[in-house]
Amino acid sequence: MQTSRRKKILKEFLQIIMITIGAIIASIGLELFLVPNDILDGGVIGLSIIAGAITNLQMSIFIILFNIPFLLIGFRRMGRKFSLHTLYGIIVLAIFTAIMHHFEPVTDDLFLATIVGAVILGTGVGLVIRTGGALDGTEIIAILFSKERPVSVGQLVMIMNFFIFILAALLVFSWETAMYSIITYYIAFKMIDVVVEGMEELKSVTIISDVPDKLANSLIQDLGRGITFFHGEGVYTNDSKKIIYTVVTRIELSTVRSITNEIDPEALIAIENVADVSGSNFKKGSVH
Repeated sequence: MQTSRRKKILKEFLQIIMITIGAIIASIGLELFLVPNDILDGGVIGLSIIAGAITNLQMSIFIILFNIPFLLIGFRRMGRKFSLHTLYGIIVLAIFTAIMHHFEPVTDDLFLATIVGAVILGTGVGLVIRTGGALDGTEIIAILFSKERPVSVGQLVMIMNFFIFILAALLVFSWETAMYSIITYYIAFKMIDVVVEGMEELKSVTIISDVPDKLANSLIQDLGRGITFFHGEGVYTNDSKKIIYTVVTRIELSTVRSITNEIDPEALIAIENVADVSGSNFKKGSVH
């Protein structure tokens, strides 16, 4: 029991460390690249940048003020731990944006600020999300709203950000910086995916073949990946079939196709994207 409690405490401590690092990295991207060049991100951070520009107050104040209502609304639905992690991340982000505000920007080149700032911001936000928190309350509202309406979370966030960028162009910044902000949002969004899901693209492969045993053995020998059989039944033929299932990297996908076409050209191959894989020594490529 004591060992289990220690592991739990250590895990929580490491999560706090990762959230802290992520929030600091995000603050660097904001204050040393984006904000000094009037480039904004979407969501609460974007609204905070606009509010700071209008009132001449520090953006960090609005990061906390604007996020609190979202946290209160989503507390019950998203869970206590997630909400506390998010609140902590937001506070760290606010503190370090206030500190970084006194430093000189790294560059005043809009293109460089957009690209580098977006990559750094996306990396920081991605670390926080991967750890089990967030730095933006608008996503909480999007998640809750999407449960009641036939619209995805991603679509809702994109709609909200579209109006934020329009607002920025009309009230504070120019259309040019608003367009740079859209590029920033897109790059940061993709960078978050890379950090959360990993650089290596994984694919799940389902194969329906008339010679499943022979095909599975060849795939194991050439790929060194574990193979799982699902048992299915054809609707029209009523024949029982072994269905092959495995997870491979994008590079290994061509090998799967090549082996399958060689052994059973008529086999049906279905390929899907996989966000992440853990367990069973997948990364080592071992056979199991």
